[in-house]
Amino acid sequence: MRASAIALVVGGRLEGGTDPDLTGAAPLDHAAPTDLTLLSSPRYAPDAEGTAAGAILVSEELSARVRAGLPRIVVSDVHGALALLLPHLYPPQTTQAGLHPTAVLEPGVSIGDSVSIGAHAVVGAGTRIGDRAVIGHHAVIGSLCRIDADAYLHPHVTLYAGVAVGERSILHAGVRAGVDGFGYSHQDGRHVKVPQVGRCTIGADVEIGANTCIDRGSIGSTIIGAGCKIDNLVHIAHNVRLGEHCIVIAQVGIAGSTRAGRYVTFGGQAGINGHITIGDGATIAAQAGVFGDVEAGETVSGYPARPHREALKAQAGLFRLPALMKRLRTLEHALLGKDRTEP
Repeated sequence: MRASAIALVVGGRLEGGTDPDLTGAAPLDHAAPTDLTLLSSPRYAPDAEGTAAGAILVSEELSARVRAGLPRIVVSDVHGALALLLPHLYPPQTTQAGLHPTAVLEPGVSIGDSVSIGAHAVVGAGTRIGDRAVIGHHAVIGSLCRIDADAYLHPHVTLYAGVAVGERSILHAGVRAGVDGFGYSHQDGRHVKVPQVGRCTIGADVEIGANTCIDRGSIGSTIIGAGCKIDNLVHIAHNVRLGEHCIVIAQVGIAGSTRAGRYVTFGGQAGINGHITIGDGATIAAQAGVFGDVEAGETVSGYPARPHREALKAQAGLFRLPALMKRLRTLEHALLGKDRTEP
């Protein structure tokens, strides 16, 4: 694409005098003359001086830091512009509709128009698959599932019985949804399994990363709200309910029956105790350990998690302890004498 065509796609303006032909995108330090690169943070401004890129996508506030002679496409939001542009430079692969000869469909499966079902996939009895949905190679879909239109299940996804997947949702390789929750009753000195008979419902426009596990409800439902984006290696336990458009980063664990509102962000490796409520727009910082309810809009961090400013003060106080202990020993030495020994 010409740089001028890219500027048109992203709603930016082309500056710098030339209009190069560009065939891809690359980081500042790896870009070739046929690549578009980007600058969105002052931290990387020095790298822009030596880039070999043919043009640079840059924010308004940083455009003046681009060296003269390098064509620049100036936008208000670099990453938003990149999201618009990349499908043009790298068109998504299309999947051919059809049923692979090795796929297994049990009785009563309903398939919409232009569905693709890959090699060695298994679809359980009574499952309904909507128009243009894609079921990848070796995927296993249990009985009575519902996969809505344009959903995309990558290879080796496993859905237990009764799981629902909303329109346009994407499940990456190794996702396990509808798994039995961790429910046991201690009786006569042993752990007795409590049957997990609830459902697992995944809303529309959800994306779930590789090897993430989502339990079914014990007797109710585990619900992933529309628009949620879940990273790799996340565990969501039984009866959890995530509101719309939550973000869950890698290695988060959310214990059973937690309720999260809309637009909640869970930082990487955060651990969430069960049976708590997290309000709309709250942020759980990375590696936080959350043991109680979190108010709407609040940011919490630390272990145990507390309001972020409070956690920072506590951490700063902890870092000062060695110096305070040294001062205390000096004072004791001065007050009690050199020959005083500790009991």
